[in-house]
Formats: sequence, structure tokens, C-alpha cells
Amino acid sequence: MKKGKRIFSVLTIAILTTIQLVAVPVWAATSSDLKKQKEELQNQQSQTQDAYDSASDAAQEIADEQTELGEQIDDTNDQLVGLIADISLIEDEIADKEAEIEVTQAAYDEAKAQEEKLYQEMCARIKYMYEKGETTYVEILMSATSFSDFTTKAEYVEQLYEYDRQQLEAYVEVQLEKATYKVKLEDEKGELETTKEELAQEQELLQKTLNEYKLAYADYETQLANARAQAATYKEQLKAQTAQIASLDSEIKAKEAEEEAARKAAEEAAKKAAQESANASSGSDSTSSSSSSTPSSSSGKTYSPAGEATGDNIAAYACQFVGNPYVFGGTSLTDGCDCSGFVYSVYKAFGITVPRTSYALNSAGTGVAYEDARPGDVIVYAGHCAIYLGNGRIVHASSEKTGIKYGYATYRTITSVRRFV
Repeated sequence: MKKGKRIFSVLTIAILTTIQLVAVPVWAATSSDLKKQKEELQNQQSQTQDAYDSASDAAQEIADEQTELGEQIDDTNDQLVGLIADISLIEDEIADKEAEIEVTQAAYDEAKAQEEKLYQEMCARIKYMYEKGETTYVEILMSATSFSDFTTKAEYVEQLYEYDRQQLEAYVEVQLEKATYKVKLEDEKGELETTKEELAQEQELLQKTLNEYKLAYADYETQLANARAQAATYKEQLKAQTAQIASLDSEIKAKEAEEEAARKAAEEAAKKAAQESANASSGSDSTSSSSSSTPSSSSGKTYSPAGEATGDNIAAYACQFVGNPYVFGGTSLTDGCDCSGFVYSVYKAFGITVPRTSYALNSAGTGVAYEDARPGDVIVYAGHCAIYLGNGRIVHASSEKTGIKYGYATYRTITSVRRFV
């Protein structure tokens, strides 16, 4: 037992020493340079995963030694590390979402107060002017006693009209702003509630695992402290690397958009020059164009069958259900499902059985690095999961407010990528 503890301690120190956050310079002239930086960072993320696997191997060595000594040991240490990391990530995400909600709530309250203020200022005047109609302005003009007086009153009427128009436009604008913040606030609160439900599930599973852990290990407190230390290091490393990858993704998209705009401008200039040259050589030729339209018919929403079990087919099949509802605990792709129910039912349509919970998915199938992810792979987060579509995009059952929708893979910290086909 002492030998096992020494092995565990030495390996843990080595692993924690190896896991270092390496700052990648985020500057490049082209999207290709940025992609190279992203590839380097993804390699570091893969090394972090290897370090975590090494920690799990060290824990297994302890289990093997204890087995040799005749003690009954199970694999709860690995489960404990994963659960603690997941719960900590979810708690961080809840805190971040609550902070976002506070900001949105403040913006909404400010817009609402501005709306009420404008309404109070405009109420008496606008109501009077628009109920009486334009005759009010005419009466002002007709009361002029001379041409000079008429000119003065005309300028006054124009000022009144401009003031009323500006006030009304400001009122309409602040109403739209308030409505926008209201929708955003409702979406964020819906996501928060779903994340809290995911947290409750993970906490319940953690408590069950802890109870088993206490029975299996005599030195529970020491092993638990080691598990927490490993989980904290693993979590912080993954969070930092995921954030850096997301930042690089944003820069790559911006740079690609810039390059695409330049390419299109060059193409348009070339086309224009070619057209001018053709017109100069052939004179005024008449051109005719014909267009054909394909009739479309819209009946009730239908869904294509699953087809062959390939990653591309799985991704395409999953996308058909975007817009359908989220139901906690559900597995129906049409009537409602939660995140793992969505993944479970999509794969079931192809005759493939996958675990029903996001935690179980985290260790099922074959693990791959995020940079090697292909359409159809399952992206697993702490308490959540999604189906990868390629190019950094996912489809998932998000929350009761938003239902099944598209999103970006790095919107939360990725704990693993699993492949089943």
C-alpha cells in the first residue's frame, strides 16, 4: 500500500509539473497563420488530455496493488475526478451566466425607465397633437396677422413638427431596445435553469459515487484530496485552452471574411474590366436572360430517414430537428428531448446504442482530440453534450427556451470528444 502511494505521489507531481499553460502569441497576417497557431494550441490541449490519462493510469496502479493485497477495489477514483471536474465547470458556467443575466437585466431596466420617462414627457403633448390632427398646425398659421407674422409662425410650426417627430422616433426606438433585451433576458434565464438541472444531476451522481468511495477506500480523505487537486488542474488547463481556441476561431473567421471580401472585390473588378472590353469590341449586343423557377410546396414538416450510419449522415439527420422543443428527461426528437436524449435518439435511428447521460458519454465510444473531430462525433461538456457538424459548429438540445438549435463547439469548456462510427 505504501509503495502504491509513493507511485501515485511521484506520478502526480510529474504530471502536475508537466501541465503548464503555454501562452500562444495571437497575431498573424493571414488566416493560415492563425490556423497554425490554433493547431499548436490544440496539440497542447491533446497533451493535457494525455496528462490526465496518465493520472488515471497512476490511480489504476494503486488499484492493482490493492487487488494483489486482496482488497476489493473498483474504479471510483477516475469517476470521482471526472465528476468533481464536471461539477466545478458547471458551477463556473452558472456563475458566468448569472453575471450575464445581471448585465442584461440592468440594460433592460434602463431601457424600460427611459421608455417610461419619454412617455411621461410626450404623453400630454403627443396625445393632444395626434388626436387633434394636423389642423392644430393650420390654426397656428391662420392666426397670422401679416406676411411677416405668417413667416415667423411657419418656422415655429416646422420646429414643432420636427420636435414631435424626433420624440416619437426616440420612443419607438427605446421600445424596440427594451423588447430586444427582454427576449435576450428570457433566453439567458432559460439556459441558466437548464444548466442548474444538469448540475443537480451531476451532484446526485457525485454523492452516490462518494458513498461508494468511502466504503472502498480506507484512506478516503487522502485519495479525495488528490482527486480534487488533479481535477482542479485538469479543469483550469482545459478552460484556458478552450478559451484560447475560441479566441483563435473568432480571429480566423474575421480574417477569412476579410480575405474573402478582398477576393470578391478583385473578381468583380476583373469581371467589370472584361465586360467593358467585350462591349468595346462587339458593340451594343443585346442580351437575353431566362430564369426558371422550381415550384415549392410546403406541407407539414417531414424528416428524411436515417440512412447509412456515417458521421456525415448522422450530422445531417440531427439538423432536421432544429426548432423542436427541449424537454428535460425526454428522448423524442419531435415532441421534446434533453441534450443526452437528443444524442441518444439520433444515434438510435442509425441502430447505434449510446449511453443515455452526458456523464456516461464522456467515457464511451472512442476518444479523439478536438482538432480531429469529424461530423457526427459527440462533443461532451460538464453536464451537457452535442453533435458535431464540422467547422466548429454543433447542434444540440440547448434549453426549454431555445429548444434544439445550432451553436459553436467552444461555447463551453469541452471535456471530451467521442466517436461511435
